Amino acid sequence: MTDKSKELNSIIKLVNNKLHFTGSVDNNDPVSIDYMTPLGDDLGYTSLELFLLSFSSCLGSAILIFLRRINKTITNFEIHSNGQRREEHPTGFKSIHLDIKLTSSDSTEEDLKKVIALAEDKYCPVWSMIKGNTTVEINVVISK
Repeated sequence: MTDKSKELNSIIKLVNNKLHFTGSVDNNDPVSIDYMTPLGDDLGYTSLELFLLSFSSCLGSAILIFLRRINKTITNFEIHSNGQRREEHPTGFKSIHLDIKLTSSDSTEEDLKKVIALAEDKYCPVWSMIKGNTTVEINVVISK
């Protein structure tokens, strides 16, 4: 087994005669990946949808790790994301907007700003891959 911090191995397999794939990394459960009709059949996530989930979970993981390290109580956490695509090819994201919703009796907006800065600067590899190419806007709502 490989060290996931150093190397990842994935495989995609074509399922039909269009663009429907199943894909997995190492021994994880496969996910369904497809494209919109008419090129695909809308039978799975698109690649950009998976990317948006990856970015959100990467940032969310960093936030939770650092808030927990400073002994903050977290009772609920969500990130709602929206990606705006470029009109010209390649039609990747020109901007991503994230709404972070945290329920915590002892976290402050300042705490969140600090851990988000850590994630952006150093600890979220997905963010580092889009930095300078995609505008990221973050809105934070903390409930007690």
